[in-house]
Amino acid sequence: MTTSPPRTAGPARATGAQERDPGTVSAARISLGRVFQAESSNYFLLLGITLFMVVFGLVMVLSSSAVDSHVDDDNFFTKFLSQGMYALIGVPVMLILSRIPSQFWQRIAWPGLGIACVLQLLVVATPLGVEINLNKNWLRVGPVMFQPSEAIKIALVLWLGMFLFKKRDKISQWRFGMFPAVLVSLVAIGLVMAGGDLGTVVIMVMMVIGALFFAGVPIRHLVVFALIAASAAVILTVTSESRLSRVLAFFHPHTTDPMSDGYQIQQGTFALANGGIFGVGLGNSRSKWSWLPASSTDFIFAITGEELGLIGAVLVLALFVMLAFAFCRIMTTTDDPFARVVTGAVMIWILGQAIVNIAVVLGLLPVLGVPLPLISAGGTAMISTLAAIGVVLSFARGQSGSRQRMTS
Repeated sequence: MTTSPPRTAGPARATGAQERDPGTVSAARISLGRVFQAESSNYFLLLGITLFMVVFGLVMVLSSSAVDSHVDDDNFFTKFLSQGMYALIGVPVMLILSRIPSQFWQRIAWPGLGIACVLQLLVVATPLGVEINLNKNWLRVGPVMFQPSEAIKIALVLWLGMFLFKKRDKISQWRFGMFPAVLVSLVAIGLVMAGGDLGTVVIMVMMVIGALFFAGVPIRHLVVFALIAASAAVILTVTSESRLSRVLAFFHPHTTDPMSDGYQIQQGTFALANGGIFGVGLGNSRSKWSWLPASSTDFIFAITGEELGLIGAVLVLALFVMLAFAFCRIMTTTDDPFARVVTGAVMIWILGQAIVNIAVVLGLLPVLGVPLPLISAGGTAMISTLAAIGVVLSFARGQSGSRQRMTS
C-alpha cells in the first residue's frame, strides 16, 4: 500500500503576508508613522510650562479663595471648583486648537474680529452688558456670563498677523502697513474702552505695538504711535474720577486715606512683607482672611509671596521667563511671517499682562485690575489665554511637520 506524498502549497495557497504588495505595506507604515509622529521640542516645552502653570494656579486659587468662598457660599471650595471647571474646558480647547493648520487662522481672522466686536458692542450698547467694579465689560446670555474683550484679544492678534503678513512688502510705508492696522485696532480697542476697562486697553495697545514690531514696522513709526497712545491714556485717566484717585494714591501713598484708595496697595505690601524669604506656609496666609481684596484674582501674587515667600515669588517670575523663552524659540525657528507675528503678539499679551499685574502688587504701577495669566482666578481670562497658546502650539506642530517632510 503506497501513500501519496504530502501536497505542497502552490502559488494559489500563498499566505496573506505574501499576497500583499510590498509597496502597500510600506505606505501603510509611513501613514501610521505620521499619525503618531513626535511633536517638536518647542511644542512640548511650551505645553509643559503651560500645564504646570495651570496646576500651580489652581493650587494658589484654592489657597487664596478658601476664606472668601466660605464667607460667600458657606463652601471653602466654590471658587476653586469653578476655576477647575474652566481649566477642564480651557486645556482641551488648547489641545484642539493646536491641531489646526496655520492657513485656517488666516481665513477666520476677519470674521473672528467682526464677531468679537459685535459681542463687545452688545456689552456697551444693550442691557445684556453687566457692570462690575465700575467696568462694564461682561456679557450675560442666560445663565452664562463672560468677557467679550478676551475674545477680541485673540481675534485682534490673528487679524494683525494676517494683515501684516499680506502687507509685508509695503510694511515700511506707514500708509499701507501701520496706518490701516492701527485704524482697525483702534476700533476694537475703543469698544473695550467704552466699557471703562483701562487695564485691558493697556494690554491691547501693547499687543498692537508688539505685532507691529515683529512684523518689521520701522521703530520711528512705533515711537510715534506709542506717544499718541500714552497721551490718550493720560487724557482718559484725568477725565475719570476713579482712575485719577488711583493714580494719586500711587504717587502719594502716604497722604491717601489707607481705608479707601490706598487700602489694597498697602494690604498687598503687608502680605509680601509677612512672607519673608520662605513664606508662612501654603494655606497659612493671614491677608486672605478678608484683609486683602481680590486675593484670588488681581492680587494673587501677593498671597503667593506671603505663603511661599520670596522663593515662591521668584518661581512665578521664572515660569514666565521660561514661557517667554518657549515663545522666542518658536519665533526664531519658524519661516512663516504670519506665525512669527502672531506668536510675538501673544507673547507680549501674556508677558505684558504678567508684568503689569506684578508691578501693581509691588507698588510700581497704579491699580489697573488685570489678572495674572494662567494663575489668577477668572474663567474667561483662563480660557482665552489657553486658546491663544493653542494657536501658538499649532505653529510649533507645523515646524515639526515641515522638518519631517524635508527629511522624508
